[in-house]
Amino acid sequence: MEILMCILGGSLFAAGIYLLLQRQLLRIILGTALVSHGAHLLILTMGKLNRGAPPVLSEGIEQYTDPLPQALILTSIVISFGVTSFLLVLAYRAYQKNKTDMMDQMRGTEDE
Repeated sequence: MEILMCILGGSLFAAGIYLLLQRQLLRIILGTALVSHGAHLLILTMGKLNRGAPPVLSEGIEQYTDPLPQALILTSIVISFGVTSFLLVLAYRAYQKNKTDMMDQMRGTEDE
């Protein structure tokens, strides 16, 4: 199961890096989202995919799951959602001003 999660996380990283190298702004934003999802899967995999009781102290339970990877992933999801929404608003504003989402055409010229 862990090998499958590593392969899936690596493929998300590969697809995200491919999209980051594109010229269109929307594809770049989707690439950052895919890279962050790949990071979430790899953090979860590094925390080991163990099954056990919730991390609440009670009598008779000997095997607990580690809550730290889940807390890190939850924090990372919130941060990546904020960054993605900011990038989408920034791209929309750039499209409104420049009438294009191609990075080559959005470069400013000195005679403006």
